[in-house]
Amino acid sequence: MEPEKVRAPNIRDVARLAGVSYQTVSRVLNEHVSIRESTKQRVLDVIEEIGYRPNQAARALVTSRSRTIGVLTAQNADYGPTTSVTAIEHAAREAGYRITITSIASNEYPSIKAALDQLQMQAVEAIVVIAPQVRVLEAIRELDITVPYVTLQNADLGGDRSMSVDQVAGGRLATQHLIDLGHTEIMHISGPQDWIEAEARMQGYLEALNDKDLRTRAPILGDWSAHFGYYAGLELLRLKDFTAMFAGNDQMALGFIHACWDSGLSVPGDMSVVGFDDIPEAAHFFPPLTTVRQNFPEIGRRAVSLLLTELQGGTATHGQIMPELVIRRSTAPPAR
Repeated sequence: MEPEKVRAPNIRDVARLAGVSYQTVSRVLNEHVSIRESTKQRVLDVIEEIGYRPNQAARALVTSRSRTIGVLTAQNADYGPTTSVTAIEHAAREAGYRITITSIASNEYPSIKAALDQLQMQAVEAIVVIAPQVRVLEAIRELDITVPYVTLQNADLGGDRSMSVDQVAGGRLATQHLIDLGHTEIMHISGPQDWIEAEARMQGYLEALNDKDLRTRAPILGDWSAHFGYYAGLELLRLKDFTAMFAGNDQMALGFIHACWDSGLSVPGDMSVVGFDDIPEAAHFFPPLTTVRQNFPEIGRRAVSLLLTELQGGTATHGQIMPELVIRRSTAPPAR
């Protein structure tokens, strides 16, 4: 004999236990201003006690509001900014919103348009864009997006729709740290072409060298992986004509450190290495990695706060968050 299924509580259960009409419960759920505070609290207490969960689809039909924030991500954006999604979800939930995530199948215009159309068909009230390629933001600007949106990318491309870490400043921090230690021959392994963060970090690297009139070298375009950092390192270290490396992210820095050991070089005795992102494992590399820390949870929280301000009719302040240099044991003055 199958066990009897337990029915989920509904709005009429709440009304009966709170001693009010179901229309009153509906007004409480939709934050109607005419409800007395004592009545509202009694209804909320019953909702909490019996575990009632409003039907979001039904509420959207009645209120014309979905209480949903869409998150648009690139399918291959599996590094840094995607860690902001958890913070976005928590901040949205605290404000009474939920999130729905859609990934872009490719960086081509039809794919980007299809993903945005899917979000808008779900009646999202706002959109957070976590798509690090230049062409994605260009396509978004061309499309008619009728809801507030914010990008977690560089402000130069996101314009007044950006909430991001200052990637140029991060590149300068990493490079200036190596210069301050006395290094004058500094290489850079960058991220892929067309990636916004890669271009910005490279710009910071070049600016720091130019400010000190130091020789600039053409950065090596990588793919963010430790695998690339390792094999690029083996090739670069054949000449050994530099004493420091700024890698565009921590994974490529890890691969480069591996290449140093396999080439008979010690870090930081023979070669100093700086990464970018401060992933949780960076403090446990051998040696622990000097890197540039991005506060991804804070970016996510600020992005949601910005969108909620716009949804409530206020004026939102877009901007950038400064990164932080975390000095560990992978950097030292150059060997004499």
